[in-house]
Amino acid sequence: MPLEKSFTNPEGLPKWPNAFSQIVTVSNSGMTTIYLSGQASVDQNNNLIGENDLRKQTVQAFTNLQLALESAGATTKDIVKMNIYVKNYKPEDADTIGHAFRSAFPFENLPASTWLGVQSLALEGLLIEIDAIAVVAEKQ
Repeated sequence: MPLEKSFTNPEGLPKWPNAFSQIVTVSNSGMTTIYLSGQASVDQNNNLIGENDLRKQTVQAFTNLQLALESAGATTKDIVKMNIYVKNYKPEDADTIGHAFRSAFPFENLPASTWLGVQSLALEGLLIEIDAIAVVAEKQ
């Protein structure tokens, strides 16, 4: 069976013309791997949500992540790997991020995750960005 790839930028997510695809899916042998570009606290019109507020930005980033997953036929339960990038991360940020994380993942089997403190993110004002990989079986 040939490898099938698709590149999409679904409605409801920020638009980054000529920069990258929000979602790339790769299907083969009844399985689809979904690669999600970094989701941040930006709405579909590229407006920053929650300026200087890590909690609001984290919630919006997870909302965008869930929107991206839904458009690809997946849910947070399908995520197998996630990277969380936090501008100027401090240990006390863990509670704020963790609360939003537990709301997005209210189940026992959590994805493998890496939290990284970074000096800056792609846009001025962003405090957090989350990318992920999900795997789903093709529906029979």
